[in-house]
Amino acid sequence: MASSLSEIEFRLFKTYIKDKCGIDIQDDKAYLIETRLSKLLVDSGMESFEALYNLIMSNRDPYIAEKVIDAITTNETLWFRDQTPWKILEDVILPRYIEELRSGQRRKVRIWSAASSTGQEAYSTAICIRNYLEERSITDIRPEQFEILATDISKTVLEIARRGRYDAISIARGLDSKYKERYFRKEGMVWVLEDAIKNAVRFEHFNLQNSFVFLGKFDIIFCRYVLIYFADTLKQELGKKFYDSIESDGIMFLGASELHHCLEPYFERVHYANGTYYVRRR
Repeated sequence: MASSLSEIEFRLFKTYIKDKCGIDIQDDKAYLIETRLSKLLVDSGMESFEALYNLIMSNRDPYIAEKVIDAITTNETLWFRDQTPWKILEDVILPRYIEELRSGQRRKVRIWSAASSTGQEAYSTAICIRNYLEERSITDIRPEQFEILATDISKTVLEIARRGRYDAISIARGLDSKYKERYFRKEGMVWVLEDAIKNAVRFEHFNLQNSFVFLGKFDIIFCRYVLIYFADTLKQELGKKFYDSIESDGIMFLGASELHHCLEPYFERVHYANGTYYVRRR
């Protein structure tokens, strides 16, 4: 079995990965393909990366392509990552949306967590909303009026997310103890999310390269620490697609350290409480 990835093999996988999920692996990052696909190479019984590539392209194994995407995609996530999006949600967005729901200006609020990984971002949003309503004794607005869709290209992480079961390490990453006590229960070594929060999020398999049309319009879109992995051409396409998929007064969140020029024609940056959110340009 080959011990390293050849230049030709790197080019084959680089093109395949870019075509399938938009991730642009730079020439100096060939080691990412080698290290992340090495176990898959062994498990598949192939003698070289080229043989693994040929197996994928032959369609003889219906699951091998999914395993490649699972291995390549970065599924780094944690609860309430960076904190500020949920502070902005509580201080700026929810008060306005709740008043609009009460007055009949708004029937519901649609939220999309794009590239949601194992669910922490979408569930953090559901927890934030429910906690906001409970702590303020708001009973005329129901959590069900906030519809949360979470999507990812990896079916593996989506299955983990749907289960709503997390080990102690995953739970410790960003989750405040009050939320853990209020919205989780302990089952052996696992923390299980309560059904009210779990049922507030719908998880769907979705590739951001595909058309957004059937997803409908959203009031809030989270697309955090995702665009950094994509080729510039795809970033430009996504800027327009997000613009077309968000309501006229819609809000978008990126990662705290992200700044993408592809959004500038479509979204205006707004700073609040050491954080930033993006408002759709009119």
